[in-house]
Amino acid sequence: MDYDIKDITLADRGKARILWAGLEMKVLETIRARFESEKPLKGSRIGACLHVTTETANLMITLKAGGAEPFLCASNPLSTQDDVAAALVQHFGISVFAIKGEDNETYYRHIRSVLKAQPHITMDDGADLITTLHTELKEQASQVVAGTEETTTGVIRLKSMEENGVLLYPVIAVNNASTKHFFDNRYGTGQSTIDGILRATNILLAGKSFVVFGYGWCGRGIANRARGMGAHVIVVEVDPLRALEAVMDGFKVTTSMRAAETGDIFVTTTGDIHVLRGEHFQVMKDRAIVCNSGHFDVEIDIPTLAKMSNSRRTVRDNVEEFLLPDGRRIYLLAEGRLVNLASAEGHPASVMDMSFANQALCAEYAFKHKGGLERKVYDVPPEIDKEVARLKLKTMGIEIDSLTPEQEEYLKSWTIGT
Repeated sequence: MDYDIKDITLADRGKARILWAGLEMKVLETIRARFESEKPLKGSRIGACLHVTTETANLMITLKAGGAEPFLCASNPLSTQDDVAAALVQHFGISVFAIKGEDNETYYRHIRSVLKAQPHITMDDGADLITTLHTELKEQASQVVAGTEETTTGVIRLKSMEENGVLLYPVIAVNNASTKHFFDNRYGTGQSTIDGILRATNILLAGKSFVVFGYGWCGRGIANRARGMGAHVIVVEVDPLRALEAVMDGFKVTTSMRAAETGDIFVTTTGDIHVLRGEHFQVMKDRAIVCNSGHFDVEIDIPTLAKMSNSRRTVRDNVEEFLLPDGRRIYLLAEGRLVNLASAEGHPASVMDMSFANQALCAEYAFKHKGGLERKVYDVPPEIDKEVARLKLKTMGIEIDSLTPEQEEYLKSWTIGT
């Protein structure tokens, strides 16, 4: 078995943490039990570029239970949990290519190692695996049944590929499932981003001016969690509908420049480039804290910040201080990468339970329908989305009503009025 990890001796610790996370992933556990019996993925190789965490480990174990041979690499250089990588190799026989803190060259070498396995299904968190295949190994695309993508950023990239006619196989946008973005993005990113900031800085949020860039589902979650801890939350948006929603939700909405002058903590979560730029750094307070919760490390213009500074030094784990000529200090968290994964452990397992249940069921769906899907980006089939929600409620011990025959008939009818 081929692999490249930091330290195999960490395996026992990683296994214990994987099993702990599994206790909160009852939907995936239910799917795994069925997969073990039915083997719906038998004969398939799955290449996954995901955050190598305890929750992802439970997904890989589920896929293997279904008959697949998984190969896993990291979707971010700082998100790997080295003990988890070791456990997957040592205790579960899964090939992993991931080392926390790996450089860019190693990151892409690991992606190529996964692609070397010639997967039938790809799983992406940011679309780096699929774009590498499309740019470097196009000849392999013909054997790929389908792919899945789990992030807003990745879906944007894939939609662009589809629109430009270069997408070589179908991809299911797992991110667009209601049981993914309503919960993973809002509750998962909301909690884990705050967790990452607090682990990195140990600051008190109450009373601080907390600026959130972007009011999508991730931004909504972060803004609400910050408010819940007593912060004064400001939202910066470019979309008038989302800006209006933020106002109606009780947040102050203003421009990025005005927010830059008053903010104590800044979090970017837009998926776009250079959201925080030189003009913002010029007016920020002394000891302003900046971090990113978007997938790639491009939202904060770090090269410009470095050029503006007289010095740059690490003052504590995951905190860099940039000293400006006038004596002001700006603190960057987690190298501008995903602060919730680089400084903390990512989303809680109970939230990832739904996201990875979607991944597993979409892999099953894609393999079952191989050859029957077009080269485009698909939403998750509604029946899968509803099944994940149904299973989640069941594992939580929650029952819901169903419509009576009379109610069903009423909703179908156009003749019954007042």
